[in-house]
Amino acid sequence: MSLDGVYDCRTNRKAIFNRGMIPNINANPRSRKTSKRGRKPLFNSAIFKERFHTIERVFGWEDKFRRLLLRFDRLSQLHYAFKTLAYTMINLRHFCQGVRSTPK
Repeated sequence: MSLDGVYDCRTNRKAIFNRGMIPNINANPRSRKTSKRGRKPLFNSAIFKERFHTIERVFGWEDKFRRLLLRFDRLSQLHYAFKTLAYTMINLRHFCQGVRSTPK
């Protein structure tokens, strides 16, 4: 589980670890003058960068749908229904591009 430094606390790390995952959270110094005692938590910057680029790409795809971007809907169920429809269209578009590009 890869998260930002905002989620850097013992409670979050323990909750992630108890669910069978390895936390990948960048340490947030929070104006500390000395470093924390004990073993340094695991952090892999390559995994964090990949997660960041993937999330930003998804937000970019989602922003193409004006109704989701401006959130016209008052009911959250309707908003999530349109979000599901948008993700379905995104996946279908990428799937159809992959099928079309294969040689016969």
